[in-house]
Amino acid sequence: MKKLDEIMELMTDEMADFKTAILKLELLSKQLFNLSIPISTEALEKSLNIFLEKQEEENRLKDEVLKDIEKKLKHARLIPNYLLILFWILGIITLGILGYLGYTVQKTEKEKFVVYRMVMESENDLYQEYFSENPKIKEDYCQWLERKKYDL
Repeated sequence: MKKLDEIMELMTDEMADFKTAILKLELLSKQLFNLSIPISTEALEKSLNIFLEKQEEENRLKDEVLKDIEKKLKHARLIPNYLLILFWILGIITLGILGYLGYTVQKTEKEKFVVYRMVMESENDLYQEYFSENPKIKEDYCQWLERKKYDL
């Protein structure tokens, strides 16, 4: 029995040690739950500053791109310069051609009139010559013309 008493004593000692260990564990567990790991403000500020710097750089780049686009839009034209120059050149060439054609038409009209006049004068000369050779026919012709005047 002595052995059984010793075992019982050992067991109660062990149980008491176990109980104290459990109480310490509970106390440490409560402290762990109550203990919050404070984030150092320096680390938080550093990471926030790095993020803000990156964001500011991105915003600056976006602003530059937008300003470039805005400048291009201000100077943009619906019709490019080379097309305007091409239209001006075509207009000037067209006006030149029209002027030249008008001048040549007027010149040919004058030449036609001169040729017509020459033909009429030569015909009149031929008629006069013919009538001077045939006075009888001239008299008949004059009478015929007078009859025509009265018939109209």
